[in-house]
Amino acid sequence: MEGVKHIVAVASGKGGVGKSTVTVNLALAMAAEGYRVGILDADIHGPSQAQMLGVPEGVRPQQAGENKFRPLEMHGLQAMSMAFMVDTREPMVWRGPMVAGAFQQLLTQTAWQDLDVLFIDMPPGTGDIQLTLAQKVPVDGAVIVTTPQDIALLDARKGIEMFRKVNVPVLGVVENMSLHVCSNCGQAEPIFGEGGGERIAEEYDTRVLGRLPLALSIREQVDGGRPTVVAEPEGEVTGTFRAMARQIAEELEGQESGEGPSISFSD
Repeated sequence: MEGVKHIVAVASGKGGVGKSTVTVNLALAMAAEGYRVGILDADIHGPSQAQMLGVPEGVRPQQAGENKFRPLEMHGLQAMSMAFMVDTREPMVWRGPMVAGAFQQLLTQTAWQDLDVLFIDMPPGTGDIQLTLAQKVPVDGAVIVTTPQDIALLDARKGIEMFRKVNVPVLGVVENMSLHVCSNCGQAEPIFGEGGGERIAEEYDTRVLGRLPLALSIREQVDGGRPTVVAEPEGEVTGTFRAMARQIAEELEGQESGEGPSISFSD
């Protein structure tokens, strides 16, 4: 991948767990840590990163050379999405091979500019796009997004198993919507259950990168084109995203140096 140092896929195995929201905030958090970061919206049928990044309707990428496009730049990120190419109200009524081909073009025909990390916002499932990604480019790792709910964990396991089959290391699990705090009384409730992220991380010998609350503000901010890391740079949720970004950066730098995990002993 010309112009890209590391590629990280953000996947869930199913829809509705907040994967795109996690992706855009992780990318922004990584950029806030001083890295050059890009984001590719791989969901051809339902791209959402254009709205989350606040890209105005009708803005199109400029051509770079004969067969490449320059990524759009928003909030310090380089971004590419099918939403930049077509009317967002137009349904992409395509079969699998066409979808996989469109994804491959977005990935390889974007003139990425010296990125340290490219985050790929994967679509739900374990189908054509996931296989195309694994076969066509060297992916350095995957981040799995899930809720604590047992139904979500079933699909998250499938996502992890898929990456293991194609030899892509799982960098960690993000447990989204782990807790809801009532804005009126302050009572905290685990609406979707408890401990799901820990169980799946232990099962697959990985770690929980972080836990995120079920909060109205997070939804309002991405809908308005100013994700949490931009809207509340000093907020608690932003601190969680930045802590997750640092863990991912450490994993990627460890791959570069060839260092194994540090092991300590205690009585």
